[in-house]
Amino acid sequence: MLEFNTLHQELVGKEIRYDLSLDKGKLTFMEANQKTKWNKVDDGKPGALAGAWLITARVVNNENQTITPAARKTMKILSGTRFQWIAYNSETGEFFGTGGGTYTTIDGKYTESLLFFSRDNNRVGATLRFDFLLEEGKWRHQGLSSKGDPIDEVWSKRDQLGI
Repeated sequence: MLEFNTLHQELVGKEIRYDLSLDKGKLTFMEANQKTKWNKVDDGKPGALAGAWLITARVVNNENQTITPAARKTMKILSGTRFQWIAYNSETGEFFGTGGGTYTTIDGKYTESLLFFSRDNNRVGATLRFDFLLEEGKWRHQGLSSKGDPIDEVWSKRDQLGI
């Protein structure tokens, strides 16, 4: 079930089935008689934050401002070493932006190195450092955004939200 598609909004909400195979770390994806092969980038390690996360709160003046995931979502997907965020609307098919790259989690610091950013190519190459912690299954990080604005966000694992 496609929740977003940056190229084909009309496919959002539709179920599509694909033929996939995995062999020696290579995923082969067959669509319309065309094969696409992807290489495995890591094995999910160190992966302190590996998974799919949705933003569920922003902390402003020490007060949680709850964000209930609905049609409009911001999701961050992390492997053991890579991340990608995407902002989209699963009802209208709107795409608001994406970015990603590599990340580390060392000594309470979550550090992103941007390899792509759809809203502003000038931010590619930036390194963003955040204080982070995991509390009761939620991920909180505090620091400065790619614009330099202070952020304090709470993220929840998508599967724990039943989405």
